[in-house]
Amino acid sequence: MTSRDLTAANIEALVGLFPNVITETVDAEGEPQRSIDFDLLRQELSDHVVDGPQERYQLDWPGKRAAAFAANAPIAKTLRPVREESVDFDTTKNLFIEGDNLDALKLLQESYLGKVKLIYIDPPYNTGNDFVYADDFAESTAEYLVKSEQVSEAGERLVANSESNGRFHSDWLSMMYSRLKLARNLLTDDGVIIVAIGDQEHANLRNLLDTVFGGENFLANVVWQGSGKNDARFTSGGLDYMLIYARSRRSLVDLDVRFKGPKRGYDDVMAAGKKAWEDSGHDAERATALYRVWWKTKPDVEPGLKAYGEIDDQGRIFTRGDLRSPNPRANLMYDLPHPETGKPVKMHPNGWVYTKHRMQDLVAQGKILFGKDHTFSPRFKRMLNETSSQAIRPVVVQDRANAGDALVSLLGGKFFDYPKDVDVLSMWFMAVLADDKDALVLDFFGGSGSTAHAVMKLNAGDGGTRRFMLVQLPEKLDGADRQEGYSTIADVARERLRRVGEQLTSSVMAASSSSLDCGFRSLKIDTTSKADTLRSADALQQLDIQQLESSIKSDRNGEDLLFQAMLDAGLELSLPITREERDGFEIYDVEEGALMMCCRSREKNLSLSLSLSLSLKGSSANLPPGNRCAWSSSTRSSSMMQHGSMQNRSSASSHRSPRSRQSEWSLRRSENTRVSSRGRGLACSAYFFAGAGA
Repeated sequence: MTSRDLTAANIEALVGLFPNVITETVDAEGEPQRSIDFDLLRQELSDHVVDGPQERYQLDWPGKRAAAFAANAPIAKTLRPVREESVDFDTTKNLFIEGDNLDALKLLQESYLGKVKLIYIDPPYNTGNDFVYADDFAESTAEYLVKSEQVSEAGERLVANSESNGRFHSDWLSMMYSRLKLARNLLTDDGVIIVAIGDQEHANLRNLLDTVFGGENFLANVVWQGSGKNDARFTSGGLDYMLIYARSRRSLVDLDVRFKGPKRGYDDVMAAGKKAWEDSGHDAERATALYRVWWKTKPDVEPGLKAYGEIDDQGRIFTRGDLRSPNPRANLMYDLPHPETGKPVKMHPNGWVYTKHRMQDLVAQGKILFGKDHTFSPRFKRMLNETSSQAIRPVVVQDRANAGDALVSLLGGKFFDYPKDVDVLSMWFMAVLADDKDALVLDFFGGSGSTAHAVMKLNAGDGGTRRFMLVQLPEKLDGADRQEGYSTIADVARERLRRVGEQLTSSVMAASSSSLDCGFRSLKIDTTSKADTLRSADALQQLDIQQLESSIKSDRNGEDLLFQAMLDAGLELSLPITREERDGFEIYDVEEGALMMCCRSREKNLSLSLSLSLSLKGSSANLPPGNRCAWSSSTRSSSMMQHGSMQNRSSASSHRSPRSRQSEWSLRRSENTRVSSRGRGLACSAYFFAGAGA
């Protein structure tokens, strides 16, 4: 007996946290072994780019370390709500985020850590004619972006990635690496990511996904055959792929998750059987004959469906299956008496496929078809309506022109050359989400909005409440498209969701009284709402003092501050929000006490801050005018309060516990004290600030 190998245990622990640091080396005897890439581990734990010259077996490219650094580098940004671009802002659980997806993924880390069930992305294929996101963290100012030609005159943060670029593949890999690393954090333990890709980067993407998610979590390489080109030199082409990985394949196996898909032509076969049953006057023999005549028309259906060639006396389509065991087992060898003769029927040498107890149940259910006597082997009656799905096929044959035509019809113009087919996406989303009707789906290359369309369509079909989060860069459209009234791709995507939502809502309301969430909260990535008030004494001039009074930017309103507070508190951005006004104050309540905030513009000549606190005594008091309440994460409050000679810190605690509808608001003078309580495990406080503002 030997003790536990602690080194191996430590390596396994690191696999769960940082699968990308696992590599292969050779031991003293020259045998390959699993080991840790300590240079990469140092990078994961470092706040700067780490050099590491050692060569090893792994996917590597110029800029990989910088991309890892980019994923971990903090940003001073926030998400600002845009009500006028939203649909059902107060009630929807869906989000549409406009901005750079790297920034969005960073901002979502706290609020959605381990909460996303499915990620679907359709990134740039790197054909040599498209764009990639240019990420550079040497500087954070707009001047640097312009200087390095990372933005156009119109402000797009994109660069052309032509094949003449010496870092053609490296730039694409760097773009994907940082984003996939952050996306992995958002997946649930049983979460799945699906990445669409073409031939150009298929091999690199699979290696990259192996690096980020671990090769052991690979699930499938789906081939999507679209229309090819007859004049192609070698093959007609037309292939796309979908690489599918799990956050943890072991979790899926432990949960007995199985991806199922519909059998092609299943509905047609069921309809033909129903018609034959009705036309026959409910006579099983005649119905079977009429049904078999339909099969002679050679319908385009899944080949396995052709075996279902009979209709029983209840109008159900069935086939006769084998009852023999594939392997001999003692407990599967027993006598099965014929219901008429009472003698044991003929048994295969391997025995029956079911245990004796299970076989008795099937006999009682009428699922065992016996012959005219015991000399005939019985058969299993397999019903078609019990086998509507099958293990989903990793090959999709679907012309993409249909999706393009449908989108043109919906929007009244052609804005996208190759939109994804919503029916194909719905099929794969259902395979992953069939057992989770409340799942959260993320697409951070939102494009035309096909992912959100597919999620809404699934919900309309089965009454689910699945939610979506889309992220799309405000990439400018060309002049012709702008004439249609849209400036950016994000504008087009939002309009698509509005129109799809109206159509689906109308159809669902016509069919039933159930409601369908087809709305979305529109959010835009922007700089932090906190003004930069840090100055050295030498840099501060008398004329600057009034400008530095407010720690909140002048163009921000109460909801801007609220959503930044929600991000810092780690709250989901789709939580219900109530707002009321009292004595000029805006009072916001997120999910009945998860977070509370009040705000109001304050006169510049007032110097003392009054604190606002929430107690649970069931009575109400008025708020005094002339004070502005803003917020801060409690860990950042000190830096925000270093301005103004008489600025005093105070806080209003956020509460997660249930509270009465009427709460007592009490006021007291602050003496440089701070009161903070824990909301959902995170410290969050509300703060007052002097100065002009929203």
